[in-house]
Formats: sequence, structure tokens, C-alpha cells
Amino acid sequence: MREFPLQAAPVWVDVPLISNQEVYMNIALIKKYHDNMPRQEAWRLAVDCLGKIGLEHIAYKRNPVLTSEERFGVMLLRAAMVRAAMILIVKPFELIPHLNDIQMVTSMLKTIDELYVSCHIYDYQWMQEKYGDL
Repeated sequence: MREFPLQAAPVWVDVPLISNQEVYMNIALIKKYHDNMPRQEAWRLAVDCLGKIGLEHIAYKRNPVLTSEERFGVMLLRAAMVRAAMILIVKPFELIPHLNDIQMVTSMLKTIDELYVSCHIYDYQWMQEKYGDL
């Protein structure tokens, strides 16, 4: 941890995906430019990670055609690509408004838990019922 201190990695409506880039590029660019990972390796990692959360079929799509769940998954993976990531999910129900609870989000987080150091979710107090025992 001393070598790589925690780095904030937001998943937030105010940090959108790059609309003119395919999904896999939105994810791979983090590794390519932050860690100088070779382009092909970063692309393979991005597509592999999409497969982990069941979204490999959207790898070559762009932001405007994604569902809110798909967009959230891509934003989450993009954040997880930050070295020693402390993922900060801000108002997830703003990103995926039709969700009744946080289960989909926690399921994705568990699936990729080896990719990040910690995750914190920030939301309004009145949204507490959607979080259950979390």
C-alpha cells in the first residue's frame, strides 16, 4: 500500500464515459495511460473484465446506445482500472433510476473485488431504504 496509495476512482454521473469511444476503450484507456500498459494488453483486459460481469456483448458499442445498467457496469470497470482504486460510487440510483435496491451494484462489486482496494457508496439519507442492511 505504501508504494501505491489509494486513489479515488469515481463512478458518478458527473464523470461520464467518452461518447465517441467504444466501451472497451473507455475501460482500457485507464490502464494504457496510467500504467503504460501496451494497447493490446489493455484492450484484452477490458474485454475480459466485461466478460466477468456478463457484458462482453457491449465491448464495441458506444455510450449513447447503452442501457443504464450497462453504462453503470462500464463506469464501474473503468474506475476499477485505477491502480489501488478506492471506488467512489456517487448516487447509484441516479445512474440506474429504475432499480428497487442495491443488489445489482453489490453483485457487480463482488464479481470484480480483486480489481479494487475499497469501495464507498455515497447517497442521500432518504435513499437509505434501497440499501437494506448494507
